[in-house]
Amino acid sequence: METYTFLRAMADSWALLVLVLIFVGVIVFVFRPGSRRVQKDAAESIFRNESRPAADDDDEKKEDR
Repeated sequence: METYTFLRAMADSWALLVLVLIFVGVIVFVFRPGSRRVQKDAAESIFRNESRPAADDDDEKKEDR
């Protein structure tokens, strides 16, 4: 069996199966119970400091004292 034929047979069968399983795994991971809060937090993270700029690390250290 030639190398090309062997690799083509592997790609047609096992690689396709692996890619389908990865796809299904990603879909299950995204729609798992409890992920809505994490996804909403990530989606709204750009609006956290909308009213004023984020504080520098130095400013936060001064306020803690």
